[in-house]
Amino acid sequence: MDKDIYLVGTAHVSQKSVTEVEETIRSLKPDTVAVELCPPRYQSMTQREHWEKMDIIKVIKEKKALFLLAQLILSAFYRRLGKQLGVQPGAEMMAGIAEAKAIDAELVLADRPIDITLKRVWGYLGVWQKMKMIFHLLSGVIFSEEIDKEMVDDMLEEDQLENLLSEFSAGFPGVKHRLIDERDIFLAQKLRQAPGKTIVAVVGAGHVEGIIREITKETPLEPILELPPKSPWSNIAKWGIPGLIVAMIVVGFFQGGGQYTLESIYIWLLVNGILAAVGAAIACGHPLTIISAFLAAPITSLNPFIAAGFVSGLVQATIKKPTVGDLENLPIDIASIKGFWHNPVSRILLVVALSNVGSAIGTFISGSWIAARLF
Repeated sequence: MDKDIYLVGTAHVSQKSVTEVEETIRSLKPDTVAVELCPPRYQSMTQREHWEKMDIIKVIKEKKALFLLAQLILSAFYRRLGKQLGVQPGAEMMAGIAEAKAIDAELVLADRPIDITLKRVWGYLGVWQKMKMIFHLLSGVIFSEEIDKEMVDDMLEEDQLENLLSEFSAGFPGVKHRLIDERDIFLAQKLRQAPGKTIVAVVGAGHVEGIIREITKETPLEPILELPPKSPWSNIAKWGIPGLIVAMIVVGFFQGGGQYTLESIYIWLLVNGILAAVGAAIACGHPLTIISAFLAAPITSLNPFIAAGFVSGLVQATIKKPTVGDLENLPIDIASIKGFWHNPVSRILLVVALSNVGSAIGTFISGSWIAARLF
């Protein structure tokens, strides 16, 4: 490989990293600057109108609300750090982009698309692991910890987001491999393929060791770009749980009669509906949104193709349709837990997520209750 590749390991909220990126590029004047960004992240960082053009109703209909919420949670984590330190999250990447333009160098977006990374991380987790992951991500936003500049210097030893997840990777088999190791491979191969002889790569410090390990290898990328296959158990659960609930109610009719069956139906309707409504209420949904969650949950829980949050989210988005100003303010508002709940866009996403959580808990409780009465 006839290339000179210089790796600049950075922390994503460090002014020191910004300065180092600028000085390295100005000194070396490389043919190519590679940054640890994928096209969607590059677009969201460089195009302010990216948020303004978002159609939240379309996001819900395409069932991307939870994916967008996950992106916002991660973004909120970085913004909180950046606010404490007075540094814009991703400033070192923006510095790399600006310096590349200044010297007319080729710009390479070297990271794997974020949607593939998140889907590969999420898709290989079990149900219990997914619940643990959500708790840890939310706790990173809700339970703030003051970060000083000395701690940021420590972050230079490992990318902070990856460090956060690596701390409990023992409880999440495969998370580190798919979140960090696979991206090391992807970044290394993109650098191998980058044009020019002299290349400066701006990457999180946690990737430096892995890139050095992988840069001499020629590794195909197709395997780490594949989306995880859907588990047959998920399809069994989607159809099996509703079928089991209906079967228990029918059996209950023959064992206990009409009154017994009505009581089981009431349990299903009220428990499922109330808990979905509580979820929508916790998200500060509109009263009609809360009512829609209550009415939809008992029905959608028996339908594998639609979720309670889909219905309540659409109702919330229709009643409280976000304005252009709301979309413009979204990146700023999500830096605080108050802003996360206050902004109409993130509130809609919370309505979707928490309505679904309430409905899922309601399905478990009401289904167990019906089974206990039957057996």
